[in-house]
Amino acid sequence: MSWLAIDTTGEHCTAALRLPDGRDHVRSDRIGRGHAEYLAPLVEALLADTSTPATELSRIGVTIGPGSFAGTRVGVAFARGLALACGAECVGISNLSVLARQAGPDGPLAVLHDARRGEVILQVWQDGAGGATERVGLAELADRIAERGGPMCKVTGSGAALLPPGFTDLGVAVIDPRVVLAMTGELDPKANPPTPFYARPPDAKLPGGVAPA
Repeated sequence: MSWLAIDTTGEHCTAALRLPDGRDHVRSDRIGRGHAEYLAPLVEALLADTSTPATELSRIGVTIGPGSFAGTRVGVAFARGLALACGAECVGISNLSVLARQAGPDGPLAVLHDARRGEVILQVWQDGAGGATERVGLAELADRIAERGGPMCKVTGSGAALLPPGFTDLGVAVIDPRVVLAMTGELDPKANPPTPFYARPPDAKLPGGVAPA
């Protein structure tokens, strides 16, 4: 059976397919916005190019953020719907875990996502295991990394550029679809549901001040 991996949390709209013989096929276009209109035709073209019926997909992995709010919603909703339609398992994959994998096994490592408004999403990795995520203000970020990861903690991710000099930035900030593919097959779908991980609650409110789900 084949695996499909989807990432729409950034400027790229990406779909990657691993065939039963181990070959990978990737289609990734930098579109900025408009993932909702672009994703379905991209996946359709990828499946057609490889002569892979959707019913042969056994797993669908999707990055769940943190990243673009709209893009994350699009990717997760599409992955859920396609998995339901073709009877595949659906796996949610944290962007922070993907970047940690790409950065390599040496630790400790702080993966940082720029959450804007003077805040960063922080997750510290030790011995291949990620700790709890938290939203941290820039004024306290350096001290928080030292507290959780120690003085030798390396950093990576989109938020690393916001740190003062003195940290070792590994420079990994772009999701590698082949890593998402590998994690799609490795992770337990029951322990990693496709649930969006947003950097912050949405600003928009429904009538009556209710936050959208």
